[in-house]
Amino acid sequence: MNIAVVGTGYVGLVTGTCFAETGNKVICVDIDENKVKRMQNGEIPIYEPGLDVLFDRNTRQSRLSFTTDLAAGIKDAEVIFLALPTPPGEDGSADLKYILGVAKDLSKIITDYKVIIDKSTVPVGTAEKVAAILAENLSKDLFDVVSNPEFLREGVAVEDFMKPDRVVIGTESERARKVMKQLYEPFVRQGNPIYFMDERSAEMTKYAANSYLATRISFMNEIANLCEKLGANVDAVRVGMGSDSRIGKRFLFPGVGYGGSCFPKDVQALAKTAEDSGYDFKILEAVMGVNSLQKHRLTEKIKAYFNNDLKGKTIAIWGLAFKPNTDDIREAPALYLIDDLIAAGAQVKAFDPEAMSNVKAQYNGQVNMAADQYEALIGADALAIVTEWSVFRTPSYEVMKQLLKNPVIFDGRNLYDVEAMNDKGFHYESIGRNPVKNN
Repeated sequence: MNIAVVGTGYVGLVTGTCFAETGNKVICVDIDENKVKRMQNGEIPIYEPGLDVLFDRNTRQSRLSFTTDLAAGIKDAEVIFLALPTPPGEDGSADLKYILGVAKDLSKIITDYKVIIDKSTVPVGTAEKVAAILAENLSKDLFDVVSNPEFLREGVAVEDFMKPDRVVIGTESERARKVMKQLYEPFVRQGNPIYFMDERSAEMTKYAANSYLATRISFMNEIANLCEKLGANVDAVRVGMGSDSRIGKRFLFPGVGYGGSCFPKDVQALAKTAEDSGYDFKILEAVMGVNSLQKHRLTEKIKAYFNNDLKGKTIAIWGLAFKPNTDDIREAPALYLIDDLIAAGAQVKAFDPEAMSNVKAQYNGQVNMAADQYEALIGADALAIVTEWSVFRTPSYEVMKQLLKNPVIFDGRNLYDVEAMNDKGFHYESIGRNPVKNN
């Protein structure tokens, strides 16, 4: 097929590249001229493992191209994916101005039948709004609007797209259904399902899935905080819970809260949708409240250790991205810790394998970026671990003790064994486990 993808963020660029990989001809459209030029020159503007290989192959073989010209980009397309940002507004609702704006532009340039696909995460009823805007200037036989939510995890987005657990498609048009089935059949040859449903149910499925996963995370963070007070070990609790087939093992790891581009805004948007519908979604309010507090847990531990006086202290931070294998820092817990430390008068030295340039741009010299994880420790009074990158899992503890002023670690991801930290002589505090209080 000929495919147009409007928007080249994490979702749009992965979507376009992966569709090109299965033989489709894809044109990605973006209004950012500098970004488009970079991609035309072979430069990927985001970090996503495995994307570079597919991007390079499909641009070289002319199946994947980029333009700022919307009319040229969609001219020959049979399907048009809208992969545009839906940032949260001040009231928590998803801002649809980019999607509805592009829909208005499309209504003026479409001349033959096309399937318009909402790939962005959008509130229930958005497909109807897009259809209404298109219908202002187009005959209804020239388009169908489909909801096709993405379920891509940053860090493994290429794998998720190429081998999806399931594909959710919201449409009540038989014509659009046939197009979507043909489009996705190459990705589900191993038998994973394509679920067809109405547009509103597809839109709700995305919000429900992300909000439930966020709920599991916040629940485990509450359990971890209670474990600390009661002297229980959250790792043992997690294993005991996860072995129950009704519960499962995933998303039960406690930490310093969820971040990223999806969970925070999706939970917020679903709560706002519920409020607008006159429904008090109490669980989601609790999930957001717990997550907001959890992002400051390491700050509390660090302040307590230093008797609430961080002036003149230097804190090293390992991990800035909201999760490993991405450079995305949106709503990253590390940023909350940095803000807290700077406000308390501390100096911050940080290292992250991929996200340092993004953080550096945001903090304008307030954070000292290290060349590697060990350089960040030189002269630091303590280390805080915020992102569970693999490179942090088996460090040289001897080198760490040599470089740190004090062998003190605050681990927001429970990377290390408590008994091992005790044996190695570290003061070690983690989440939901008894602290090791070596002097």
